[in-house]
Amino acid sequence: MKTVILAGGLGSRLSEETQVKPKPMVEIGGVPILLHIMKVYHHYNYNDFILALGYKGEIIKDFFINYHPLNSDVTVHLKTGEVWYDNPDVDDWTVRMVDTGMDSMTGGRLHRLESILRPYGTFMLTYGDGVANINIDALVQFHKKHRKIA
Repeated sequence: MKTVILAGGLGSRLSEETQVKPKPMVEIGGVPILLHIMKVYHHYNYNDFILALGYKGEIIKDFFINYHPLNSDVTVHLKTGEVWYDNPDVDDWTVRMVDTGMDSMTGGRLHRLESILRPYGTFMLTYGDGVANINIDALVQFHKKHRKIA
């Protein structure tokens, strides 16, 4: 099941931090909020993420593009430019980052993801600052049992 994380808002309540980075990249214990959220989902075997980007989305893209090399030992063959990563300490996740607009609200961001999400049916959705201790399996079962759409 896809997990959508809305990571495009301005984060105005954390303006001293979010002037230089988007709110999901504010660190708690040296780790971005976004990674904390993803690790909760990963604990319940949700490893296919879609990040709906907006404000300073390039910082989030840069973080994930460089995630593997920054968490691995690296060997570079200078003549060919080949790069090998050894001993990576990374999770087996897929992270799709979609620019959903600077000024888009929640509904607009979801609308821009509709063509990606529709073929998969049910999906998870949270905000990029939605750090919580939630039993995701129990949450899904509750919604299925009560036939809730959200």
